[in-house]
Amino acid sequence: MFPSNTRGSVRRTGRFSVDEVYGLNLSKKVKPRVEFKKRGENGTVAAHLQPSAQGKDIQTPQCQGAPSGMRYRNLGKSGLRVSCLGLGTWVTFGSQISDEVAENLMTVAYEHGINLFDTAEVYAAGRAERTLGKILKKKEWRRSSYVVTTKIYWGGQAETERGLSRKHIIEGLRGSLERLQLDYVDIVFANRMDPNSPMEEIVRAMTFVINQGMAMYWGTSRWSAMEIMEAYSVARQFNLIPPVCEQAEYHLFQREKVETHLPELYHKIGVGSMTWSPLACGLITGKYADSVPEKSRASFKGYHWLKEKAISDEGKKQHSKVKELHPIADRLNCTVAQLAIAWCLRSEGVSSVLLGVSSSDQLLENLGAIQVLPHLTPQLVTEIDQILGNKPNVKKDSRA
Repeated sequence: MFPSNTRGSVRRTGRFSVDEVYGLNLSKKVKPRVEFKKRGENGTVAAHLQPSAQGKDIQTPQCQGAPSGMRYRNLGKSGLRVSCLGLGTWVTFGSQISDEVAENLMTVAYEHGINLFDTAEVYAAGRAERTLGKILKKKEWRRSSYVVTTKIYWGGQAETERGLSRKHIIEGLRGSLERLQLDYVDIVFANRMDPNSPMEEIVRAMTFVINQGMAMYWGTSRWSAMEIMEAYSVARQFNLIPPVCEQAEYHLFQREKVETHLPELYHKIGVGSMTWSPLACGLITGKYADSVPEKSRASFKGYHWLKEKAISDEGKKQHSKVKELHPIADRLNCTVAQLAIAWCLRSEGVSSVLLGVSSSDQLLENLGAIQVLPHLTPQLVTEIDQILGNKPNVKKDSRA
């Protein structure tokens, strides 16, 4: 035990004091490590370097020396810190773009502070995972400096190679790790609910792969709030590991789930949101306003649904709404794409927004959304809501 008069004194341990070893100064009141700007109209305060760990939206210096002012958030109420923008591999890696372009995208993303890379066993029939794994191995970035997520459900043609049985969760994740050339993924997602697998079996299998060191956390993708709550209840009942995150589609024209159901789960059980398709598969960029360009996503085999959506009456109405957003984007000196991504980031409980890009120019443009986010005042968000006319009935306003 330390003597009673040690408070406020300097205790020596070898060449350094305890205070020096732990970065403390017990003789003085500890000053906050954050510098605050003037409180904004929305009641929030903007933090600079190294705020307290309880901050929601924090800029921190990264090992990769991020020049973009990347912001970092906790994944739900877990302790995992993820960049507010992540890089997804759906459609692009292993199919739409070459491995060289994919490597360039990964490099630009990492150098600009993105530490989250998302893929799935089904993307390009496993080629997306292989491409991502080859790039990570080549770059030799410290494994502890980035987060890799994959999703399990559609693994093959055989009946036992898909779904969320214990067999496929374990074998499917092993296959993903082999393709990724990794010892573990940070998050494994159940890539939709499986009505043929009991919830207890799913939660037990996810707990097993975590306990085996194959994953750090698990989450859900395209699950309903009721299904997520059931998984949480089963985990608590049997002392298993609950999900920490839900992956959900979220953009200007898809709002209900992320704005009404998931915030309640975030507050009650700590499940965060990792959202995808912030530009509605390109509809919000205006590229499909007049026609479907060649080499666009809607022109690919298997994406006829997107082409039909783009040229439908509903699609035309959405194009009209996007045009009405141009004056707001002009006032903010940004593109509509940047405005749309920043709009997603302002939503409560959203930990990270996944970007799907096919060029470094697109990626750099999307990264500019981070600079737009502080300018989305409640008044501006209300103006956007009036244009969209689709705001769900929520009890609590989201953050700007």
